[in-house]
Amino acid sequence: MKKILCLFMFVSFSLHSQIINTESLRMVTDTSGWSGSIGLNVGFAKNVKELFNVRNNIHIQYKNPKHLVLFMNKISFDRADGADFVNKGVQHLRYNYRIYKRLSWEAFLQNQYNALSKIDYRRLVGKGFRYKLSTSEKYKGYLGSLVMYENEKTTEAPAIYHKDWRSSTYMSFSLYFTDNISLISTTYYQPMLSEFSDYRVAHQSALAFKILKNLSFKTTFNFTYDAFPVLGIPQKEYELTNGLVYSFD
Repeated sequence: MKKILCLFMFVSFSLHSQIINTESLRMVTDTSGWSGSIGLNVGFAKNVKELFNVRNNIHIQYKNPKHLVLFMNKISFDRADGADFVNKGVQHLRYNYRIYKRLSWEAFLQNQYNALSKIDYRRLVGKGFRYKLSTSEKYKGYLGSLVMYENEKTTEAPAIYHKDWRSSTYMSFSLYFTDNISLISTTYYQPMLSEFSDYRVAHQSALAFKILKNLSFKTTFNFTYDAFPVLGIPQKEYELTNGLVYSFD
């Protein structure tokens, strides 16, 4: 069983991404069965202000030669002097069925909310196909194409509701330069099917350097662009994090 534990994160600047990179949820394992990680952080501090925060991250995966099921629940909550200034979360369930050696069918359900991005809820359901571009151990690539239905409510006054069909196309590459250095990069493109000028783009690149056998230093960059975000929210959002990751079987 492969598990991943994030020890700590530092040098972090972020806005708040609205597209979840599900490629980063796929755990690479050599055997069939269950794998996953569970994290919970609770903090409280008081100086000039009272600060309270909660971080919860649950990630569970089951894999065998034909089937892959993964579930993720992630919650972030920060409060200062009784006022919420970060309140966001996402739950994602995905199923993959391998049709041929390189071709899989996949379906997913997702629920999401983000107070800073003025999203009361965003519920997604979708399905499509995933194709493996390369079988090399030093280079891996995947191309996915799905159709999804989106049901969204904003926190504006008055609230705005969206019920749209979108396409979700992604391309993911994994490069293993040496046994100790790897780069994983994924890009999503999600246009609305009835209005292609309304689209979202998301990109994530993660560079990892192995320090010890099970300990790596990881730098991750996230960027998203929304052509028509909620009023008052910027079109471009980005995040840069550095940290240590401990993995064990």
